[in-house]
Amino acid sequence: MNPFDRTDGSFLVLANARGQHSLWPDFAEVPAGWDTVFGPGTLDEANVYVEQHWTDITPRDAAR
Repeated sequence: MNPFDRTDGSFLVLANARGQHSLWPDFAEVPAGWDTVFGPGTLDEANVYVEQHWTDITPRDAAR
């Protein structure tokens, strides 16, 4: 089963240098270039964190 389909799992929120965020199952190794900014927590808690902290999906280094 895909861990991202589980609503009862434990999740991290990761962020990269561009300010992009990603939900990540807490049992999986954090990939290079990403840092944990929240968790572990429930899927709902992780989603709330993302909604509150990643308000502009444009990468930080994108030309405006």
